[in-house]
Amino acid sequence: MLSIAERHIYILEKLDKYGFIRITDVAEELGVTKVTIRKDVKILESKGLLYKVHGSARPANPHIADRDLMTKSSLNRESKHRIAARAAEMIEDNDSIMISAGSTTYALAEVLRAMIPTKTLNVVTPFLKVSALLNEVDTIRVEQLGGKVYKKSFATFGENASLPLDSMVCSKFFVGVDGIDPEFGVTTSTIEEALLSRKMIAASSKTVVLADSSKFGQHGFGCIATLEDVDTIITDSGISPEMRKIVEEAGVELIVV
Repeated sequence: MLSIAERHIYILEKLDKYGFIRITDVAEELGVTKVTIRKDVKILESKGLLYKVHGSARPANPHIADRDLMTKSSLNRESKHRIAARAAEMIEDNDSIMISAGSTTYALAEVLRAMIPTKTLNVVTPFLKVSALLNEVDTIRVEQLGGKVYKKSFATFGENASLPLDSMVCSKFFVGVDGIDPEFGVTTSTIEEALLSRKMIAASSKTVVLADSSKFGQHGFGCIATLEDVDTIITDSGISPEMRKIVEEAGVELIVV
């Protein structure tokens, strides 16, 4: 049996490699009780070496602060454009789709704009920048959801934004997120955006999450859905083997670009 020091080294090395651990998994791997690993994790957290969240541990605080669109757009730009290009391949001619606010979903709109005039589409979105961009395309009909404008995201939220969704049915909802967490699911930084995204999920046949690998193991304030409620996640090759396994075990189609 490993000593306390050896267990601590094992936990920290596993965190460094995968960016996430589950207490149950580590206990099974080391042949000790979950109580023992919980105590180890608590000690390591007290030293500032990791962050404990319900039954799991991360190398840093997973809570995401709300950031403006300009800041988000400057991060992982190449990965976001690869993700967007792959997402565009899922869209068919004469499709009706929904697009949430976000830097990766805006990259999707840029891809669609560049494809002129290869597809005829109906696009429903709360995102003002997407509406303005795609409105330039003659073959794309844009349905702008109304409501209060949230300045950081240039998107509308609230009851007035969600009301039209009761009379709509779309094939796919492409949603950008701030975090993907095994326990908390798919999240965003504001409750208002999360509530609207839930309504958009209900009005769509398929939910496709567009998220670069930095979003895994993170979570925002507003919960959009559980992993089981998501059909597909498109991400980049930076996703860890551990996270890949968790996503696939949840029954989610994982596309890595």
